[in-house]
Amino acid sequence: MIKIVPALTYQQYDADYSLPHPGEGYGGWKKGDIPIDTEHTAISVMHAWDNGTLKEQEAIYRVCEYIPRGAEIIKDRFPLFLEKVRESGIKLIHIGSLSEKSVMSLPGYIRTSELCPEEEKREVIEPDDTLRKLREIHTERVLYGHNTQGVAKARAVRDFAIMPRDDEDVACTTRQLFELCKRDRISHLIYTGFAINACLTMSPCGMLDMTRHGIMCSIIKELTTAVENKESCRREEHKEYGLWAFSLWGGYVFLQMDIEENLL
Repeated sequence: MIKIVPALTYQQYDADYSLPHPGEGYGGWKKGDIPIDTEHTAISVMHAWDNGTLKEQEAIYRVCEYIPRGAEIIKDRFPLFLEKVRESGIKLIHIGSLSEKSVMSLPGYIRTSELCPEEEKREVIEPDDTLRKLREIHTERVLYGHNTQGVAKARAVRDFAIMPRDDEDVACTTRQLFELCKRDRISHLIYTGFAINACLTMSPCGMLDMTRHGIMCSIIKELTTAVENKESCRREEHKEYGLWAFSLWGGYVFLQMDIEENLL
């Protein structure tokens, strides 16, 4: 069934060279109707994890400042939204990372594993001693510092915050998600989850991998957040970049209200 849904797109033209900064001539965000085929579209929930509380898992909160924003979205926005998705009959796919405590026992993941029993093996370079050292330094200076052990502990007990129902598919690798899309003739994935400029972009099952498989990848603005840094966190500037990137790289940005009122 074809439904008409309002969507945001970013007009990346025309640069105006009479201006000091020509890019300020771009049209910017526009909103207009687009067709969505419900038979070939799926909503995906990616890496919506229960990371525990700040008191329980202080280390991972120290290095992932977006966790409280994500938890608030999961608590306040996801329950009613997913209820509407499930009532609508549109396909819902949960995306994990193989690190979740319950993933191996979920019926939806067991079915996916049977559909895709073998993964493609990517050839990688054998690391030399200097490369190993460079990676250690990067982890120490950039990512985790003295929080490394605490982060590992938190990840060992992490699980889905939104548990997939038994009749809902679960994928953890790009090939698994692609095989699900092929089986069900899904050509458009509308992402929700965390984070728009990290996992949703570059992790297995993210926008880059799926776009290379020919799948259109879009996003719901209110159902995601971004990894921010010291300079961006006050105004969530990296979320704005992430939304722009999803639009520029071939997808659409939807408002939750427009999806609920016009697609579900």
